[in-house]
Amino acid sequence: MKIRILPALLIMGTMISCNNIKTQNDAEENKKNEYGNHKQTEVLTLGTFHFSFGNHDVKKIEKEDQIDVLDPKYQEELALLAEKIIAFKPTKIVVEAQPKWQTTYDSLYQAYLEGDHELSRNEVQQVGFRLAKLAGLNKVHCVDCWGGNMDNVQAFLETNDSVALQQFKEFFSNHPDTLLKSYRYEKDLFKTEGIIAELKRLNQEDHFKRDLGNYLVGVFKYQLPDDEQFGVDFTTGWWFNRNLRIFRNIQRLETTPNDRIFIIFGAGHMNLLNLFFDASPEYDLQNVHDYLE
Repeated sequence: MKIRILPALLIMGTMISCNNIKTQNDAEENKKNEYGNHKQTEVLTLGTFHFSFGNHDVKKIEKEDQIDVLDPKYQEELALLAEKIIAFKPTKIVVEAQPKWQTTYDSLYQAYLEGDHELSRNEVQQVGFRLAKLAGLNKVHCVDCWGGNMDNVQAFLETNDSVALQQFKEFFSNHPDTLLKSYRYEKDLFKTEGIIAELKRLNQEDHFKRDLGNYLVGVFKYQLPDDEQFGVDFTTGWWFNRNLRIFRNIQRLETTPNDRIFIIFGAGHMNLLNLFFDASPEYDLQNVHDYLE
């Protein structure tokens, strides 16, 4: 009897192994067939802080809290970051720059490849150019876009009523919900723990959720005497429409199902872009933390 147990166990083990493989294959097949046998294009997003600290966003970084990414220690860390991300094997790299600047970035990137351009502090170059060169790509793709305002919002912003405009601007910057803004309580890590540590923090799901919440308070609630939904309409164009347009620009890139798209944008945009990519039947959003560790 003991002699017969071993073959039986081997057969059972083989069956279990085959079943596991079948389950994995079925999962992959389901992934492809979920939207009518369409293979999804893999996408990896990386939300960043703005390396040059232009302070054009709502959140401002004081001079004493900034870093210089051109310092040797940060250059070493950015080289390490590129080595981590290259494991994704990107075939296209998308950056936060408007399409009208595409030819300028093409020229700068070509000069960089030829050794005639030193990377600026901008993350488009420090991460985008650096990674594109490692991947052997001939360009980065500029897809940024401003949002489009609804007619009532545009009419108000073009009004001659300077008092009304000033009241709106004051509310935008110093509204009653200022204390609810999540970034007031978040500590930047780039100066104390390094760039990669900060990128890990910025790309946490709970960070994206809190950040999206920032757009549902404050100016979102602004009302005019004859337009109680003005703040909603303003925020729709300012933020939601803008990110939908960015997403559409990425859709417009010429790609195949075998392309692998790496996207580097200000982290604030990922509260919507990641949502779009995750919901889209065309894309398969990857977890950036698999590459940052």
